[in-house]
Amino acid sequence: MMASCSPGVADPAHLKRFTRALQAQEVPDPMRRLDSMRRSINQLEELETTTVADARAAGVTWNRIGALYGLSKQGAQQRFRTRKNTSPDTTLHSLRRV
Repeated sequence: MMASCSPGVADPAHLKRFTRALQAQEVPDPMRRLDSMRRSINQLEELETTTVADARAAGVTWNRIGALYGLSKQGAQQRFRTRKNTSPDTTLHSLRRV
Protein backbone atom coordinates (compact mmCIF):
# COMPACT_ATOMS: atom_id res chain seq x y z
CA MET A 1 0.00 0.00 0.00
CA MET A 2 2.03 2.93 -1.27
CA ALA A 3 -0.61 5.48 -0.31
CA SER A 4 0.23 5.27 3.39
CA CYS A 5 3.99 5.56 2.88
CA SER A 6 6.10 8.65 3.10
CA PRO A 7 6.44 10.43 -0.25
CA GLY A 8 10.18 9.67 -0.20
CA VAL A 9 9.56 5.91 -0.25
CA ALA A 10 8.02 6.05 -3.72
CA ASP A 11 10.98 8.10 -4.97
CA PRO A 12 12.62 6.24 -7.91
CA ALA A 13 16.06 6.88 -6.39
CA HIS A 14 15.07 4.98 -3.24
CA LEU A 15 13.60 2.13 -5.25
CA LYS A 16 16.81 1.95 -7.27
CA ARG A 17 18.87 1.70 -4.05
CA PHE A 18 16.67 -1.10 -2.74
CA THR A 19 17.01 -2.96 -6.02
CA ARG A 20 20.81 -2.60 -5.91
CA ALA A 21 20.82 -3.90 -2.34
CA LEU A 22 18.92 -6.99 -3.41
CA GLN A 23 21.20 -7.49 -6.40
CA ALA A 24 24.23 -7.29 -4.11
CA GLN A 25 23.38 -10.81 -3.03
CA GLU A 26 24.54 -11.92 -6.49
CA VAL A 27 28.03 -10.39 -6.11
CA PRO A 28 30.48 -13.30 -5.70
CA ASP A 29 33.09 -11.40 -3.63
CA PRO A 30 31.84 -11.49 -0.01
CA MET A 31 33.65 -8.27 0.95
CA ARG A 32 32.09 -6.31 -1.91
CA ARG A 33 28.71 -7.84 -1.04
CA LEU A 34 29.18 -6.93 2.62
CA ASP A 35 30.16 -3.36 1.74
CA SER A 36 27.13 -3.03 -0.51
CA MET A 37 24.84 -4.29 2.26
CA ARG A 38 26.43 -1.92 4.81
CA ARG A 39 25.81 1.06 2.54
CA SER A 40 22.24 -0.07 1.87
CA ILE A 41 21.53 -0.44 5.60
CA ASN A 42 22.85 3.07 6.24
CA GLN A 43 20.63 4.45 3.49
CA LEU A 44 17.59 2.59 4.83
CA GLU A 45 18.25 3.93 8.33
CA GLU A 46 18.44 7.48 6.95
CA LEU A 47 15.17 6.92 5.09
CA GLU A 48 13.60 5.48 8.24
CA THR A 49 14.67 8.51 10.28
CA THR A 50 13.32 10.88 7.63
CA THR A 51 10.04 8.96 7.51
CA VAL A 52 9.69 9.15 11.29
CA ALA A 53 10.25 12.91 11.07
CA ASP A 54 7.59 13.07 8.32
CA ALA A 55 5.19 11.10 10.52
CA ARG A 56 5.83 13.40 13.47
CA ALA A 57 5.31 16.48 11.27
CA ALA A 58 2.00 14.94 10.15
CA GLY A 59 0.90 14.66 13.77
CA VAL A 60 1.66 11.00 14.48
CA THR A 61 2.40 10.53 18.18
CA TRP A 62 5.48 8.91 19.65
CA ASN A 63 3.12 6.36 21.20
CA ARG A 64 1.95 5.21 17.75
CA ILE A 65 5.47 5.12 16.35
CA GLY A 66 6.67 3.19 19.38
CA ALA A 67 3.80 0.71 19.08
CA LEU A 68 4.79 0.01 15.48
CA TYR A 69 8.30 -0.94 16.63
CA GLY A 70 7.25 -2.68 19.83
CA LEU A 71 8.67 0.19 21.90
CA SER A 72 7.32 2.57 24.46
CA LYS A 73 6.89 6.25 23.65
CA GLN A 74 10.20 6.95 25.40
CA GLY A 75 11.91 4.07 23.59
CA ALA A 76 10.84 5.43 20.20
CA GLN A 77 11.99 8.93 21.12
CA GLN A 78 15.38 7.65 22.24
CA ARG A 79 15.84 5.46 19.19
CA PHE A 80 15.08 8.10 16.61
CA ARG A 81 16.26 11.26 18.34
CA THR A 82 19.59 9.61 19.15
CA ARG A 83 20.09 8.35 15.59
CA LYS A 84 19.19 11.72 14.10
CA ASN A 85 21.47 13.69 16.42
CA THR A 86 24.42 11.30 16.44
CA SER A 87 27.30 11.92 14.11
CA PRO A 88 30.76 10.37 14.32
CA ASP A 89 32.14 13.66 15.66
CA THR A 90 29.42 13.94 18.32
CA THR A 91 29.88 10.33 19.39
CA LEU A 92 33.64 10.70 19.62
CA HIS A 93 33.23 13.92 21.62
CA SER A 94 30.85 12.16 24.02
CA LEU A 95 33.29 9.29 24.50
CA ARG A 96 36.10 11.68 25.35
CA ARG A 97 34.07 13.16 28.19
CA VAL A 98 33.63 9.79 29.89
